[in-house]
Amino acid sequence: MEFDQIMVRYGEMALKGKNRHKFEQKLQSNLAHKLKKFPLAKVKKTRDRMYILLNGEDPYEVMQTCQEVFGIQSLSFALRTEQDEGKIREAALFAFHDAKQASTFKISAKRTDKTFPIKSQEMNQLLGAHILKNTSNVTVDVHQPDVEIVVEIRQDAVYVTSKKYPGAGGLPVGTTGKTLLLLSGGIDSPVAGYLAMKRGVEVEAIHFHSPPYTSERARQKVMDLAQEMTRFGIKMKVHIIPFTKIQQKIHQEMPEGYSMTIMRRMMLRISEAVAKEQDILSMTTGESLGQVASQTMESMSAINDVTNYPVIRPLVAMDKLDIISISQKIGTYDISIRPYEDCCTVFVPKAPKTRPKKEKAREYESAVDFSEDIKEAVEQRELIELKLQTELKSENEFEDLF
Repeated sequence: MEFDQIMVRYGEMALKGKNRHKFEQKLQSNLAHKLKKFPLAKVKKTRDRMYILLNGEDPYEVMQTCQEVFGIQSLSFALRTEQDEGKIREAALFAFHDAKQASTFKISAKRTDKTFPIKSQEMNQLLGAHILKNTSNVTVDVHQPDVEIVVEIRQDAVYVTSKKYPGAGGLPVGTTGKTLLLLSGGIDSPVAGYLAMKRGVEVEAIHFHSPPYTSERARQKVMDLAQEMTRFGIKMKVHIIPFTKIQQKIHQEMPEGYSMTIMRRMMLRISEAVAKEQDILSMTTGESLGQVASQTMESMSAINDVTNYPVIRPLVAMDKLDIISISQKIGTYDISIRPYEDCCTVFVPKAPKTRPKKEKAREYESAVDFSEDIKEAVEQRELIELKLQTELKSENEFEDLF
């Protein structure tokens, strides 16, 4: 006997009322994309559940992959069996033995098919007695068991599950709109993109590249970060902005203390222009309040002054160690710490203003015309489309990721 499917449980998706089916359809689509590297596995949606039919695929590898899909609260390996008392007993005993090192258990039978002759409480007693008879050093604990074996008796079949594995939570990517992520090569912005995806947002990225001051390796680092993020968002477009001319102009024409502020203002102007062209409704940054000079409250106010677009800042109240922890968990940290600098670090002034005034920034900018430079940067951008790589099965050992 072996598990033949994985049961998928929803989180807040289940509270979406009349719109719930749209969220379910998107989750089913995202799961199907993620599972392309398992050609035999199929996603099946019933009225109030979703299942991954394994059809012989390795259950632990499939489980690991499903844990990366937003919109799933928890998952369990499941056995589908007939409405036969003997087969249900065998399945329950198998499910208990799979929960290794469990010394206490609880049976939770749910009889949604009322035509089945054995009532739920009676089934609890029958299955509990069967497990006690066929194991040693095991007791029943209905309050805090090591493992809860759930038996759902439905009209089509009986489903037996035991251990719950955590899902990624959140909402399915693509259900709450689209944002343009300002993606640098650092630790923070990929984590911001990941957290935006967790809220169901589809992410496109924009990166500002300043050759020869920034190398091709710095650009490749950003592409590798974007590729890693497709594990959670399935696909990602990356807009590469030629930023050298604007940075040189800022460096030559603007007061040094305000050069960082004005550079960020230019980035938001360009990002807004790209967002409008691509029908994107917001921008997302990796800013964390007080982390660096450009992320003080005053700096954020002065930088945000150039746009009416919503600017989402998922990390704004997070500590750096928390951000690093997430980046390690999602696989972007080792890429982010590669020693290749982006345009922001190359042109950092010695003493940037930590409390810039937006009125001052407007005054300095009014003396120099950047409009044609911004238009040129948008028009000459390079667009790269990345997709989830699904050719090979994962070689990582199974683990709880979230």
